[in-house]
Amino acid sequence: MDSGKNYVVSVRDIYKNYFIGKNELEVLKRITFDVKRGEIICIIGPSGVGKSTLLNILGTLDKPTKGEVYIDSEKVTGLNENELASFRNKKIGFIFQFHHLLPEFTALENVMMPGIIGKNNREEIKDRAERLLREIGLCERMEHKPSELSGGELQRVAFARALINNPSIVLADEPTGNLDRLNSENLHEIIWSLCKEKKQTFLLVTHNEKLSEKADRIIELFDGKIKGDIKK
Repeated sequence: MDSGKNYVVSVRDIYKNYFIGKNELEVLKRITFDVKRGEIICIIGPSGVGKSTLLNILGTLDKPTKGEVYIDSEKVTGLNENELASFRNKKIGFIFQFHHLLPEFTALENVMMPGIIGKNNREEIKDRAERLLREIGLCERMEHKPSELSGGELQRVAFARALINNPSIVLADEPTGNLDRLNSENLHEIIWSLCKEKKQTFLLVTHNEKLSEKADRIIELFDGKIKGDIKK
């Protein structure tokens, strides 16, 4: 295998260990895979197998014990903290189970925030944020603060925020875990249609079998290893 020149993401022999007292716990063991541009991938497996740990490593929020991660051909496992913060802002979008919106800002301002942090042109960022909010059906809710939005609306705002900087990859960890079935299905449809339309590379950790069936590819983890890698 090469070091990731032909892929958006390349993961090479990732291990992740934690120490609990004097005991060492192996969470991930020799994880290796590649992600093509525009792929939508679901990462599945029972609780505790390392799905969220893997996502955090891919998102540069955590470092592997051993191994290498390349995003857009850049070896991110070799970057320092300041370089990682800048890289995350430009290249990676995140959607978490809890939306993590800033309560004092409007939906529009929350979506704009990564662009502002990245010191992009403010008017361009505002135009793009407004366009994204229209595309996800929140045209009438742009000036509302998080406390005035429903759970489904909050997660849609978080999704728009993840897309604002045209990231190379969007990572999502159970983004509909706190929503009811109807809101979950609505958000899934919005995510899928927009990611397909924009050819957005997307990795999603989920327990939702119905959702994973729609993905281009399913990576199944078991006991810290890749048990299956199924391309549709």
